[in-house]
Amino acid sequence: MTVTAAMVKELREKTGAGFMDSKKALEQCDGDMEKAMEFLRQKGIASAEKKQNRIAAEGLVATYIENGVGAIVEVNCETDFVAKNEEFKEFVSGLAKHIVSIQPKDMDALNASVCPKCNMKIEDVVKNKIATIGEKISIRRFEIVKGELATYVHNGRIGVIIESTASAPELLQDVALHIVASAPEFVSRNQIPQDVIDEETRIEMGKEDLQKKPENIRAKIVEGRVNKLMAQKCLLEQPFVKNPDMTIEQLLGGKTEIKSFIRWTLGEGLEKRQDNFAEEVMSQMVK
Repeated sequence: MTVTAAMVKELREKTGAGFMDSKKALEQCDGDMEKAMEFLRQKGIASAEKKQNRIAAEGLVATYIENGVGAIVEVNCETDFVAKNEEFKEFVSGLAKHIVSIQPKDMDALNASVCPKCNMKIEDVVKNKIATIGEKISIRRFEIVKGELATYVHNGRIGVIIESTASAPELLQDVALHIVASAPEFVSRNQIPQDVIDEETRIEMGKEDLQKKPENIRAKIVEGRVNKLMAQKCLLEQPFVKNPDMTIEQLLGGKTEIKSFIRWTLGEGLEKRQDNFAEEVMSQMVK
């Protein structure tokens, strides 16, 4: 059977595979579209298996909000080059929207869900992306939030979603930007676990510059230092990044209250890939 350009185009749209891979699949399967899709999925699986042990700590963080439901998702790849690829960016942003739409309970449910664009399971979409893009790609994590929400993502590397008590889009956009820049750990003091305070107190009490001071003086100094450290960790007490003369609490001015926030940094906690560029070039030349 003759494989036409229209058939190749259709297969590419359904699978996201490259032109040559799509053409080869159709030729191998005598133009049968379903068999060709299966052929490419099998190829994607084989390709994915070879890449599972690679380090993937680059990628993108994306968010999406619709009708009071928001999602934040991190998808990892191996290189910054792929993270900037339009196909990869489209996949991640579409995934955030898909998560809001179906609200999966966990990663297994997300992987088993069907992509509305290509009618394939998300896990198969990822395998096809691995095959076509040529790097390990993995959906690392996602979270769903409901309520009055605002979001800000900085260059795909730091993402924030805020839940508040009332809608104040411009104000909350500024707060989200501040959270990206200043990395608070808690909204307010009452959210700080006592063990965090105790640990900081223990560390400060052991510092050399206080060892010769009387016990009562040392305790007061440590209390002041720990108080300052806790203020730095609390969103409401931080100086607003755009105007350090006011705190975030003053910025909010009673118009709304921050109930919670999520702040994710791309690749946090993951091992980073260390490449020797000269060795990589030489290895490609040898091949």
